[in-house]
Amino acid sequence: MIEFDTLPAGWTIAKFEDLLNYIQPTNYIVKSTDYKDTYPTPVLTAGKSFIKGYTNETNGIFTKLPTIIFDDFTTATQFVNFPFKVKSSAMKILQPTCDLVNIKLAYYFMQTVHLKGETHKRFWISEYSQIPVPLAPLNEQKRIIDKIEQLLTDLDKGIEYLETTKQQLKVYRESVLKWAFEGKFTKSKMQFEKIGTHANLITKGASPKWQGFNYTNDSSQLLFVTSENVRENYIDVTEPKYLNLGFNQIQKRSILQKDDVLFNLVGASIGRAAIYNLDRIANINQAVAIIRLKHTLSNKYLSYYLNAEVAKQKYLGKVVDVARANLSLTDVSNLEIPVPLVSSEQIKIIQEIESRLSVCDKIEETIESSLQQAEALRLSIIKKAFEGKLVPQDPNDEPAEKLLERIIALRKAQGKQGKAKPEKKGKVKAEKKPKRKEKIEI
Repeated sequence: MIEFDTLPAGWTIAKFEDLLNYIQPTNYIVKSTDYKDTYPTPVLTAGKSFIKGYTNETNGIFTKLPTIIFDDFTTATQFVNFPFKVKSSAMKILQPTCDLVNIKLAYYFMQTVHLKGETHKRFWISEYSQIPVPLAPLNEQKRIIDKIEQLLTDLDKGIEYLETTKQQLKVYRESVLKWAFEGKFTKSKMQFEKIGTHANLITKGASPKWQGFNYTNDSSQLLFVTSENVRENYIDVTEPKYLNLGFNQIQKRSILQKDDVLFNLVGASIGRAAIYNLDRIANINQAVAIIRLKHTLSNKYLSYYLNAEVAKQKYLGKVVDVARANLSLTDVSNLEIPVPLVSSEQIKIIQEIESRLSVCDKIEETIESSLQQAEALRLSIIKKAFEGKLVPQDPNDEPAEKLLERIIALRKAQGKQGKAKPEKKGKVKAEKKPKRKEKIEI
């Protein structure tokens, strides 16, 4: 949050309640969550997901624009300039108290405010509305907005380029794996062989005895590997689960060995594969299969193949979706994999894959670093704006103190005690809806 030890000449301090009234969202909550992309009206949340879906409901559409939607529990905000409905009552719809308030500038300042959320606490009335806001003279506000948007437009173009490059790298990664398993990286011919001829496949047993085991925070106990831990070509233990070591006495057959290939059989992560390379005792849950290879097939070779799009197209066609998508061990065992006739050529193929993907990794690291710097720069631009460092002051501008007096007087004259009146219900003609995940210009 910005500190205000000294204010620029002509500035003053207001509060959010001086600048913004709130509307309860009750009249605008969507009744049906049967969303379709072909429906005209977006349903919004103030969180990161923003657009939850699209509805064909015609009543209770909010059209008094632009506006700010404010999550009353997390203080997340979104600037909105198109008609919408809302997902839930856990928000406030914020409107300017009068025509002298620049709602866009108020939204920008909100991006510098960070409050720690507390469960079931509603922030707007109790705390957020009382936050001090640096208020510039009206003419200077216009100059600030113009400068902010000029700089952020340039910044967004750079971010768009970085995001496009990330997508291109993703396509290139898939191409590398496709070339590898088409035999482009070897002189040896390729032949298709079933995984089951090269491996023993194992899952956790179905014994009900293991249900008596509860998770523990003791990291000296048994690491319990679930489908969440099995990522594409690596094991993620940033959020590990542990069970008592006695679990291994119940589920002996699924005790992990180093260099096992793990393969997700169930749910949204179905098909992710990785090599278990950790130096610790571990076991698996029922959503993960162990592929314990013989010496004729490289575990790295298999893991890269299972994570490739060419393999996914094969095994996803065998998915059974009853209550939850799943593959059987038989499906995995019968999956055919292209193998070079000269077994030593597997090593060459792996080297060709890794040399190319390592270049991708380095580029991605640079991109991620640049994206983080871009977000830091965005916040820096906004902070400088509210410190009076973005545009020059003009001594001829009306002091903000006078502006604030007029805002408060208008607010009182209109009888707005921090709460705006909801719109009248009725049908409205919605403007063209934004595309899903479209970046809304502010």
